[in-house]
Amino acid sequence: MTLAAADRVELADLVARYAAAVDDRAFATAAVLFAEDAVLAMPSPPAELGPVDVHSGRSAIAGALRAVEAFELTQHAIVGQVFDGDGRSATGRIACIAHHLGRRSSGEPINLVWHLRYADGYRKQDGAWLFARRELSIDWIETRTPRRSRVPSWSEDD
Repeated sequence: MTLAAADRVELADLVARYAAAVDDRAFATAAVLFAEDAVLAMPSPPAELGPVDVHSGRSAIAGALRAVEAFELTQHAIVGQVFDGDGRSATGRIACIAHHLGRRSSGEPINLVWHLRYADGYRKQDGAWLFARRELSIDWIETRTPRRSRVPSWSEDD
């Protein structure tokens, strides 16, 4: 069956809220976008670009997302999304370019750019769409040198 337009909008909002929460270091906020029994499968770059590390449940998912704290700043740009399903469950193929600003051992700034895809499973629960499963795969990684950046100071609210 085809998803209703309203469901597609809600799913796109869910995907965008996840990206914003991760970039804002709001890990607990990101975790509540997942069903309580949800699974997040992530790669282990640079050695493994496919989803090899599996995290089950909101607490484990919030902990796994803390990996971005290794970087001064991240920015997840959603560049494409396709959803299929019905009014109760759906799947999504999400294309994203994720920038990870950090420092080389020399102190020189570095931007690791991941061109990635999410293979998502969604479930509608109590009238709201949630992630039931999210698998992240990296297609390729670029290394860039940023000229200048504005890095926010993070608070410890999560």
